[in-house]
Amino acid sequence: MSTKSNIQFQFVSLCIGLLLMAIKFTAYIFTHSNAILTDALESIVNIVAGAFALYSLILANQPKDENHPYGHGKIEFISASIEGILITIAGILIIIKSTYNFFYPEQVSQLDIGIVLTTFCGMVNYGLGYFTEKKGEQHSSLTMIASGKHLKSDAYSTVGLIIGLAIIYFSKIVWLDSVLAILFGLLICKTGYDVLRKSIAGIMDETDYELLENIIKFFNENRKNVWIDVHNMRIIKFGHVIHIDCHVTMPWYYTTLQAHEEVKAIEDLVNTKVESPVELFIHTDPCIEISCSHCQITDCKVRQHAFETKIDWNLKNVMANKKHSL
Repeated sequence: MSTKSNIQFQFVSLCIGLLLMAIKFTAYIFTHSNAILTDALESIVNIVAGAFALYSLILANQPKDENHPYGHGKIEFISASIEGILITIAGILIIIKSTYNFFYPEQVSQLDIGIVLTTFCGMVNYGLGYFTEKKGEQHSSLTMIASGKHLKSDAYSTVGLIIGLAIIYFSKIVWLDSVLAILFGLLICKTGYDVLRKSIAGIMDETDYELLENIIKFFNENRKNVWIDVHNMRIIKFGHVIHIDCHVTMPWYYTTLQAHEEVKAIEDLVNTKVESPVELFIHTDPCIEISCSHCQITDCKVRQHAFETKIDWNLKNVMANKKHSL
């Protein structure tokens, strides 16, 4: 799915969110349930966060320019962090209001209507959240992943809400309404923290070890003998675009043209294995005497030592800023 399609998907998601918010407030008007009100109030956060997510996707889709040579993709991390903060604030407000209503409860009514409307909203939210998160993972869009997790957490809390409303409906124990809302508030705060934690990791360029391991695996499975070693590898994410820096050791006698062809082969390999757009900056190093013992070039005329063993590339030796040696 293209970035333009991501934007269209987010716009549709925002429109659906507006409709669900209206339904939830309608349910509250019928029932006067504090738990339903907290669910409705969270929908306001969904709308605000969804609107900012839409803006960030539009901005992230802008091409590179003189002021932003790496593109505008970092805005997605900012969008996700704002969404995480808003989710957490919503959870805290829900806890505060529900605690107040625990001591000063409101009379609830027509819970059957509330249960029906809430169930419908929960089903729509889960479906929308599931597809949004999957699209985000497919295209490495933290904004869409955060939005999807937010919608799914809303749906999870709705399941508990429905169960709680059913218990209240049959037991007539009014204070359970506030207890239920407090539990939802805690769950929402946890979701907000998780989203915020991941967005901050992106802003701080925290190492994505899972992605690194996958890239190294591709290199190991498709390595050529003239790629004597790969080291000093680093990965930075700019939204859905991945930037990779690394050094590749090649025979010292290679011409600039030969080295360029090998670099191009590495770039093509990575871009065929990774779904997201990948930009590589590869520095070529000449081999040295210690390289001979693990160099697999069989027809080398200038070898200083016999080949001893092949070194498998892993996180430790690929991330280190030095040539491999036995």
